[in-house]
Amino acid sequence: MRFLRVVLGAMLFASLLTSQSWAQETNSKDKTATFEPKTDTTKSETDIGKRLDNAASVLTEIMETPDKGIPTNVLDDAKCIAVVPSMLHIAVGFGGRHGKGVATCRTARGWSAPAPIGITGGDWGLQLGGQAIDLVMLVMNQKGMDHLLSSKFKIGAEASGAAGPVGRQADAGTDWKMKSEVLTYSRSRGLFAGINLNGASIKQDKDETAVLYGKIIPFQTILSGKIEAPPTSKNFLATVRKYSKVATEKKEAE
Repeated sequence: MRFLRVVLGAMLFASLLTSQSWAQETNSKDKTATFEPKTDTTKSETDIGKRLDNAASVLTEIMETPDKGIPTNVLDDAKCIAVVPSMLHIAVGFGGRHGKGVATCRTARGWSAPAPIGITGGDWGLQLGGQAIDLVMLVMNQKGMDHLLSSKFKIGAEASGAAGPVGRQADAGTDWKMKSEVLTYSRSRGLFAGINLNGASIKQDKDETAVLYGKIIPFQTILSGKIEAPPTSKNFLATVRKYSKVATEKKEAE
């Protein structure tokens, strides 16, 4: 009987030791899991990648309808192109705009790496309702390009802006070429037209720049062609090169 009590006691003691060891191991694992860093970098990289691809799609769809799109002679003269896919446009008594996009400029080596931009602000109006629109901006001369390279400017204040001509409208007059530093276009529900963006502020999106390039790089450094384009921008830049080349060839053939 005494021997049985000793054996049972030893078994109970061993069981307690095993349980304690398992608990310590579990706690150790839990603590390790608790301190594992969590990050949303992957999601941010996916967001800017999608924005670049969406910008390429917007430009493609617009240029594939030449009679109702950006005139080729206007595109051929453009110093920079900026595309803001799905910019939110709210107008209830007054207009409000907010969106994110990308811009690229002509350099001696071709089109520059893309620079993420943000657009905010708007002008007064009497429209009612809200909608998401695709926005395209063309910087038409060196003065406008200088404003863009400054990393922040307001259309209608620092830089003159106007609704861009559509289709054959470019042949009807040359005011757009003589006066405007920035021509602006919008597309909503399949309709494409020039839009007045006076009062809107354009600036570098530093957060998106840091995601795209791994660090914040000055706007001018990117748009002046001093940095290599990241792989995620390949589709967007190929689209810009394609249609700028088509515009140049058509202009030379006229």
